[in-house]
Amino acid sequence: MKCKNCDDTLRTDYLYCPNCGGKVIRNRITIKNLWVDIMDRYFNLDNTFIKTFVHLFTKPENVIEGYIQGQRRKYLNPISYLGIAITLSGFIVYLMARSLGNMDFDFLDIGAQTVYQEKMMGFILDFQALIFILFIPLMAVAGWLCFDEKKYNFAERTTIFMYTLAHFSLFSFIPSLLVLAFVPQFYLSFSLIGSLSMLAYAGYVVMRISSSKGMALVARILLFFFLTGILYFMLSALFPIIMLLTGELTLKDFQPIKS
Repeated sequence: MKCKNCDDTLRTDYLYCPNCGGKVIRNRITIKNLWVDIMDRYFNLDNTFIKTFVHLFTKPENVIEGYIQGQRRKYLNPISYLGIAITLSGFIVYLMARSLGNMDFDFLDIGAQTVYQEKMMGFILDFQALIFILFIPLMAVAGWLCFDEKKYNFAERTTIFMYTLAHFSLFSFIPSLLVLAFVPQFYLSFSLIGSLSMLAYAGYVVMRISSSKGMALVARILLFFFLTGILYFMLSALFPIIMLLTGELTLKDFQPIKS
């Protein structure tokens, strides 16, 4: 028999082609084997997704440093993990777009709501995936001093926070779904709490991976929080500037809406 991917000759007992690594398909497509193929591609039938998800809570250093040091089979790779997170967050964005009219933009209770807030939310929804990805190198820069003992380069630090942000996104998927489904008016308040929780989880990952101990570790984590906050606000400030330059925003949009 021939491999359908590379046309190499195969023995009848082969499950995978030794030349290209492609899986040998003998059966017609059915709902069952289509579902199995989807699960195999995105979640891995050998339970690497479940193992990765659980261990990023209990021992994130094993998952992340294992990948950095060359371990490729035990856990799901960061690109696939991030891809799943972005796919599911796209569904959350869809629900957010449908719930915009029910959201309370004055969730800080300052007594003012502006057109700017609504336009900014629309901008974030339109570019959600790109904004999410931008936070990965941002945290990699902030985490530089936290891992200087291990001499991790920028790409390796990017891997650390790729796992970190993807994992928190996956963890928060179900709570976000429930809030949007039942109490969408509280979603922006929930998002603020979620952002702080994400920062706390990132600090936990830094603590587990960093070689520092005691007060040195505490100081590095606090510095990581500080630098992340500064870079976050710098990045956030770029969005309204871009919108002003492109005409998406005007100065009048910052005025409170008259009730």
